[in-house]
Parts: sequence; C-alpha cells; structure tokens
Amino acid sequence: MDEQRKKGPAGSRRRIVAVVALGAVLLGAAGLGLVLTGVAAATPPVAPASCANSAPHLTVEGTGQGSGTPDVLSAVFGFSTTASTSAAALNQNNTEVALALQALTAKGVAKRDTQTTGLNLSAQYAYPHGVPTLTGYQAIETITATLRKPSTEGTAIDDVVNATGNAAQVNTLTFSFGNPAVVQDKARTAAVHQAVAHAEAMAAAAGRTLGPVCSLTDNTQPTGLQAGQGLDNEALPASGAPALPLEPGTQIASDEVTMVYALGH
Repeated sequence: MDEQRKKGPAGSRRRIVAVVALGAVLLGAAGLGLVLTGVAAATPPVAPASCANSAPHLTVEGTGQGSGTPDVLSAVFGFSTTASTSAAALNQNNTEVALALQALTAKGVAKRDTQTTGLNLSAQYAYPHGVPTLTGYQAIETITATLRKPSTEGTAIDDVVNATGNAAQVNTLTFSFGNPAVVQDKARTAAVHQAVAHAEAMAAAAGRTLGPVCSLTDNTQPTGLQAGQGLDNEALPASGAPALPLEPGTQIASDEVTMVYALGH
C-alpha cells in the first residue's frame, strides 16, 4: 500500500503529460487544417476570356446570300442619224433625242434620271474603186434612263422607240435595286450567322468556351447583276402592240465575314 501511494503522484503526472501532448497534436492538426483551408481560399479564380494579344483566339469565316426582285431598270438608248453635213446630222439627232426625252417624261421619268452618256460625230466614206469618197456624217448620242416604276418600264421603252423610229436602238438593260442595302444586309446577316455557328462548333470540339467577339470584318461588297444585253428594233413591239415584256427575275447578293473570338477555358 505504501508503495502504491508513492507511485500514485508520478503515474498521475505521466497521464497528465500524455493528455497535454495529445491535445497539442490535435491543436496542431487543427491549425494545419486552418492553414490549408486558407491557402485553398486564396487561390485566384480562372481569368475570363480576353481579347488581349496574349490570350487564345479563334478566327472563323462565314458566307451568306440574300436575294430579292430588282425594282429599278437602267436602259441605255442609242440614237443614230446621218446627213450630208455634220451640222445637219447633229440637228436631226438632237430632234430624235428630244422626242425620246419627252416620251420618258410622259411615263413619269424624272429629269434627274436621264443622262447623256455618249456623243459621237464621224465622217462617212464610200470606197468606189478603192478611192475614199465622203458621203456624209453620222451622229450618235447615247442616253441612259433610270426607270423606277416596274409597272411602266416596258411601255416607256416602247414609247421611246415609237417616238424616234429607226433612229433609236436599245443598247443594254440592267436591273438593280433602288435600295440595295436591303438585300446586302440579308447576305451579311446570313454570313454572320454561319460564322457564329462555325465558332460554336469548333470551340465545343476543342473543349473550350467562346468569349467576347474581338473583331468582325465584312470582306465583300455585293454588286448588282446585269440582266440583259442589247435589243435591236426588230425585237421591240410596233406601235399599238402590247408593251415590251420585261422580267426582272431574282438577283442574289453574296457576302463574306471574318470573326475573331476570345477563347475561354
């Protein structure tokens, strides 16, 4: 009994030291956890996609088309007259052109939509026995008329030819749009939609996300299409016949765009 009493305090002290040591270990582990938790919380977030030069980019192209029915017709008329003198040839030609302009005005063609686009006066020769002989002069004047009323285009051309007879010739007919931006914008819109679809598909295949659009470039300016060639007087209706049939058909505008996206993770 006396020995147990002597060992008792020492044993108690050892148990106390063990408990203190275990508590220190637990506190240390808890402290380490706090430190690790703090490190994890301090990890910076992933930077968003950026258009900066050092960031990854994706460049795609898209093409598109837009169509519509032309509502404007440009008609180029040529008027040819011959006479024994240059002055007489010019005077006769002026008379024919004036009659043509009157016919166009009667069909509602504004003065600003008619323009003289060519004038030529030349001597005419015959070559009997190989000797050049002056026979007279020929005057040719070209008028371009912009016809903005599809319902009267054919009758306007018919009236010009009827007013000037054999002096007139229709050189070219060209259909176009009074407001070409409508069809051009359809083509641009289709091109952009295709470029966006390509970008989405490529980014998904690469396991990336699309960021902001860094640039968008329109590479093409759509142009009008020429709808017809020259017509001689034999192809035109005689006076009193139905108006010249004209079919504007459909014109297609094409466009191409280039888009550059920033790529995300």
